[in-house]
Amino acid sequence: MDFHLSTDQDLFVKEIRAFASERVAPFRVQSDRAGRYREGLLTEIAATGLFGLRIPTGYGGRGLDTAYVGLALEELAAADLSVCFPVLNAALVGGVLAANATEEQLARWLPPIARGESVVALALTEPEHGTDAANIGMRARPEGEGWVVSGEKTSIMAAVYATHALLFVRTGGAGPRGISAFYLSLDTPGVRVEGQSDLGCRSGGRGRILLEEVRLSPADLVGAEGMGFVQVMRGFGVSRAYIALMSIAVGRAALDAAFAHAGGREAFGQPLSRFQAVTFPLVEHLTMMHAARLVAFEALTAADTGGDPRLPANMAKWWAPKAAMEAVHQSLLTLGHLGWSEDGPMAQRLRDVVGLQLADGTAAATKLVVARHLLGRERAP
Repeated sequence: MDFHLSTDQDLFVKEIRAFASERVAPFRVQSDRAGRYREGLLTEIAATGLFGLRIPTGYGGRGLDTAYVGLALEELAAADLSVCFPVLNAALVGGVLAANATEEQLARWLPPIARGESVVALALTEPEHGTDAANIGMRARPEGEGWVVSGEKTSIMAAVYATHALLFVRTGGAGPRGISAFYLSLDTPGVRVEGQSDLGCRSGGRGRILLEEVRLSPADLVGAEGMGFVQVMRGFGVSRAYIALMSIAVGRAALDAAFAHAGGREAFGQPLSRFQAVTFPLVEHLTMMHAARLVAFEALTAADTGGDPRLPANMAKWWAPKAAMEAVHQSLLTLGHLGWSEDGPMAQRLRDVVGLQLADGTAAATKLVVARHLLGRERAP
């Protein structure tokens, strides 16, 4: 068991850290207040190769394993959590396509994702179906050689920036085996995207995708009919570890600032860091962040070596966002009025990280996965 980065991984982290510190972090406040990324950001992300991390090299990607994606998302999240979502989506959707699409579809779909020409969204959640995703209600009716679909997908991250969506609709009976996946251009007639306002991650582009009599062809179908939900749940085995690492990075960035403030600020004739009531809580939260990170990378290591990532990924997903929110909260208190002010990054970090307790599955949903793994479906809640 090796807890150290390889030489290649270390160079990769330095590359992404430099990009994040120079081209992401300085614009964090501007993007948050505007509710949008600055002009040209997505083009710059594409130029770094971040959209092609999981795209095979034969289709113009970097062909890297899931650990590299986790490392990249950590660096982006520490600079500005909102910037992570198009990169996360490219890894998740690109992975689903690479594993299930035909050769002709891969040649058509993957290179534009890797180049950043196609910005992708995952369109699963509906107004009445969030955690209960296996029972989504959007139904595609057969018509001619294809299907026609109407309805709404909601709370879709990066929707306002997306050119394409991996759309999940019901083409068969009830339950997960009735759901099919389609790769849909959002320029298709009948598709409309509307932004949604948020507590945090305000520039992340969350929105609803509205469909009115939208035609889907067999050429848009990803994998076998009725296998869409199964395909995306396999992807969640790693995406939940990614979400955990994003939250941990926010927590670590907040704690780094809190330690620096405590060491440099004097009160009652000595540095704040000399007071146990200030320093010990930060140490406790730092310990939780470190431990949660190890669990998340255990999941990615399992995925990269042919193992099953679901148990550690779901453990990390329910734990890390909660622990990160508590770490940011304590860091904000450590900075006092400086942490409370929107002039600094701490208040935004607290707003941003709350949403990761919902993204890709709530704590209850991920705990259920762990319970079923340990007890079996017949004995689990």
